Amino acid sequence: MRIVIAGGGTGGHTSAGLAVAAALGRRGGIDIHWIGSRAGVEARRAPEAGLTFHAIPTGKLRRYWDWQNVPDLGLRVPAGFAQSWRLLRRLAPRLVFATGGFVALPPALAARALRIPVVVHEQTAVPGLANRIAGRFARRVALTFPMSGGEFRADRVVLTGNPLRPELAGGSPDAGRRLFGFADGAPLVYVTGGSQGSHRINRTVGAVLSSLLEQAQLVHQCGDHPTTGDRAWLEAEAGRLPEALRRRYALRPYVGAELRDIYAAAELVIGRSGAGTVNECCQLGRAALYIPLPGTSGDEQTANARLVEAVGGAALLPQVSLTPERLLEVVTRLLTDRTALARMGEQARTLAVPDAAERLARVILESAAP
Repeated sequence: MRIVIAGGGTGGHTSAGLAVAAALGRRGGIDIHWIGSRAGVEARRAPEAGLTFHAIPTGKLRRYWDWQNVPDLGLRVPAGFAQSWRLLRRLAPRLVFATGGFVALPPALAARALRIPVVVHEQTAVPGLANRIAGRFARRVALTFPMSGGEFRADRVVLTGNPLRPELAGGSPDAGRRLFGFADGAPLVYVTGGSQGSHRINRTVGAVLSSLLEQAQLVHQCGDHPTTGDRAWLEAEAGRLPEALRRRYALRPYVGAELRDIYAAAELVIGRSGAGTVNECCQLGRAALYIPLPGTSGDEQTANARLVEAVGGAALLPQVSLTPERLLEVVTRLLTDRTALARMGEQARTLAVPDAAERLARVILESAAP
């Protein structure tokens, strides 16, 4: 049986697809191909996982005016559809699994044209435009969180959760602290703005760095965006600290395989509330302070954060309220009661579905049946 996974563009969409590919691969007898963008993380990670990768042109779907809409909708999306149609006609898969996002839509539309069944996975609390379109003809729509707004047909919806990247499981708190020479006593806080970093979070943390380090040890994934200069600025700020505080600060532009141990050691995660970060914190039982990225489609990051906040698994700080003083106030309050912080992590875990990859694999195989 041949299955095509379509999607990528972001780490969240890619990670879910890779977890499902691993679950399908464990069953044997399944030939898995991946259709994705040329520049997305999937172009590297899918081949690394041993999957046959096919790149297509992609264009982003925006619900607002942007000059990039013209080449995207006029050229890249049609080109992506045409190339997907040719690929799927040649590969003749039993099913296309769309992981969500604008990268997945051209292959999903091509599968529809070729009468190939489609399963869509929605990772966020608010469906994006691509999934709203693909969900109209998908055989199944797999949800991460329950939805009550009638976004998809009820008879096609199944709750599966969102898979955790296998490489994040089994982290060691001791290894996480040893990586950075941190002591055992003080709490460890992980600050992240995603793979590219967050200019607003970086600058706000840097403005109160000394006060934060008096309370905790920080691993700060800052990105290395050339136009913001955040990395160099943070290095300069850290260089002005007393040696005792400087030893409590680990600045990294990117975080790789060591992330599982960082998560294991972290008592608090500070970051955006995209699908990937929220899922990782919930699956691993990490308390979080979410600062949603404003302006995302349907304000999905705020919706994600509120879901976790509602069960007591996170605190939410809107970016409009993000100041150095306010950040320091909230972090100080959270770190004051480390027992409550641990309970917050356990509450976040109640939203996770530990066997999400296996559930998705079963939905795919059931939907692929003649």
